[in-house]
Amino acid sequence: MGTERTPVFVGIDVAKAELVVATRPADERWPVTNDERGLRTLVERLTRDAPALVVLEATGGYEWAAVAALAAAALPVVVVNPRQVREFARATGELAKTDRIDAGVLALFAERVRPAVRAVPDDAQRDLDALLTRRRELLEMLFAERNRLGQATGRGRAPDKQSLTAHIAFLERELTTTDTELAAMIRASPVWREKEDLLRSVPGVGRVLATTLLAELPDLGRLSRRQVAKLVGVAPLARDSGTLRGRRFVQGGRASVRGVLYMGALVATRRNPVIRAFYARLLAAGKPKKLALVACMRKLLTMLNAMAASGRRWAEPNVPVAA
Repeated sequence: MGTERTPVFVGIDVAKAELVVATRPADERWPVTNDERGLRTLVERLTRDAPALVVLEATGGYEWAAVAALAAAALPVVVVNPRQVREFARATGELAKTDRIDAGVLALFAERVRPAVRAVPDDAQRDLDALLTRRRELLEMLFAERNRLGQATGRGRAPDKQSLTAHIAFLERELTTTDTELAAMIRASPVWREKEDLLRSVPGVGRVLATTLLAELPDLGRLSRRQVAKLVGVAPLARDSGTLRGRRFVQGGRASVRGVLYMGALVATRRNPVIRAFYARLLAAGKPKKLALVACMRKLLTMLNAMAASGRRWAEPNVPVAA
């Protein structure tokens, strides 16, 4: 009888020019260049090692060439949230930060946490995500510049106000252009167009929420209601200790999706008969408004997940929903 092979876990710290690779349990560390030649070396070596899991952080897009190369070689690769990894590092007492240390932390994270491997986004999915990220950045800049304009009062501020007004007008034009490109990208894809139409058939789901779900939650419809709630960060988490039972809270997950889902749920409490009735029941039961709204976010997400799985459009008022 042969000896069972010890599983290998790999962490890769990503930079624009270089990848630093760490493995566990051997604790080997080695660099490769983040280009075609380096990626070929990376794939060849990891193919020989046959790792159980390869983990990289999301790094502004610099990770995607490596992810695509590893996925094409049928290696189990997953991209994780950098904040989650930093929290893990702090929990293990690792406060220092270098490329070699970060690669080792990622390998340890892979070994201990073992995040689930998901389908790697294709080029079109990444383009949609990049455009949506650009839209968020424009909105943040607009908000900041409008605040500055509101504060530009008093004598001698006319040049500042003129500059801010011109910049705001530029950002508004850029936002309009980005929205047009987003709409065109979705309508050009029969699959995305069908999914967007299905999601937007639900009262309370507008173009921004539908687009965000398409770009940043491609797993919608392929996960259980509990999994998708946890992924977005609207699953209630316990805060208990001994006999103390604390209030449940939500934390983590995909903040960009959660923020847009919040606005969708807010609209749904007025326009969606199922969500409106659910919200009213919670308030009548004495639940705080914020807690009731988070519950509505979770219920709306559950609805959309069930519809994406079944391919059925909204049917008022008997939508199959798990609370």
